[in-house]
Amino acid sequence: MVTSVPRLVIAAPSSGSGKTTVATGLMAALAARGLAVSPHKVGPDYIDPGYHALATGRAGRNLDAYLCGPELVGPLFLHGARGCDIAVVEGVMGLYDGAAGEGELASTAQVAKLLRAPVVLVVDASSQSRSVAALVHGFVTWDPEVRVGGVILNKVASDRHEALLREALDSVGVPVLGALRRAAQAETPSRHLGLVPVAERGAAAVGAVAAMAAQVEAGCDLEALVALARSAGALSCAAWDAAEVLGSPTRGAAPGDPLIRVAVAGGAAFTFCYAEHSELLAAAGAEVVVFDPLRDEELPDGTRGLVIGGGFPEVYASELSANGALRKAVAELALGGAPVAAECAGLLYLCRELDGLPMCGVLDASARMSERLTLGYRDAVAVSDSALAAAGTRMRGHEFHRTVVEPGAGDAPAWGVRAPEPRVEGFVQRGVHASYLHTHWASEPGVARRFVERCRTS
Repeated sequence: MVTSVPRLVIAAPSSGSGKTTVATGLMAALAARGLAVSPHKVGPDYIDPGYHALATGRAGRNLDAYLCGPELVGPLFLHGARGCDIAVVEGVMGLYDGAAGEGELASTAQVAKLLRAPVVLVVDASSQSRSVAALVHGFVTWDPEVRVGGVILNKVASDRHEALLREALDSVGVPVLGALRRAAQAETPSRHLGLVPVAERGAAAVGAVAAMAAQVEAGCDLEALVALARSAGALSCAAWDAAEVLGSPTRGAAPGDPLIRVAVAGGAAFTFCYAEHSELLAAAGAEVVVFDPLRDEELPDGTRGLVIGGGFPEVYASELSANGALRKAVAELALGGAPVAAECAGLLYLCRELDGLPMCGVLDASARMSERLTLGYRDAVAVSDSALAAAGTRMRGHEFHRTVVEPGAGDAPAWGVRAPEPRVEGFVQRGVHASYLHTHWASEPGVARRFVERCRTS
């Protein structure tokens, strides 16, 4: 199958150059013109896709060659881009930065090559003029397989500054597709793990996205950007499909059997979840129902399994703790043997306490905030049989937190992790699988099938 979707990759020489502003603003500006825009983010980040979703009205999706393997980048992209007129892919870090010690793996450059997509380089021009030409020339020539099709100049000080930058870039032969002035209203607040998620900002996030769109509309050549997107090469792969990758129906489910209700934590405290997880659960025979641990005092009626992803429970520890009715309901479900899959924030919520405040008490462990940032990709193997994975299952994951759980592993650990040092971590007890590790189930879709099977039989 040969498929062509107009697409652009928005990259930069380094973090902080303005990729999110440009990518999100471009998505929103194109959507305002009536185009169906497919939003994507390179890497494991959960927060930027929330802004992308707000800009486009579609789920923001991640393309991570480390978590899912390079072979799934194209299929997952086409899955997200079904029915769309154009796709915008926001890069991660600098264009050529990837997994530490792994060459180009998981870099924006690798994803651009896998997608056969032209790259637009966003350059922070705030402290340079003629030197911008040397910078852009280096990025354009570093890897001939990466096609840098244009430059957008960000944080330009004045008309005179813009003229100097454009004159310098004439010699490089890469067109300038936009020049953006600094605009405070388009900036988004950050804290210890990056941008504040959309779900926490409400109307302020809507305003920020609108400001980004106005900035891009005023400062960029949208027609030229769309024309560049249409020059992307065709992809010779099929779109990923949750039902197809799972194959036969879930064992134990006969035609006409009711769906198994799986509750998925959402709301402002639990915003980290890949869209493909719910799609896989549904394809495996689950009815996925979202609930908010900050607001709901009961689990959805008929809940047979629980998925609690990542987020910021440390920010909402008081409110989570105050919702004693829900904490009790979660504990009763988990201690009764129902399957529970918890990642990072979910792990903290299941602990006995978080920063001294009572949590669900499912795990005999305490959690607290830490000054140390734990960040990076991980190769992992399941140590114990669980509702999520059989012992010996290998998966790749990502850690990103400023908290500590003590002890770090139970009598039956969840994962054995090879780097940065060999260790075991997480907890498997009854139906609970709780760990710091964020995983992408598209890389191992059998975990969704196994989880739903356990929900059906528990």
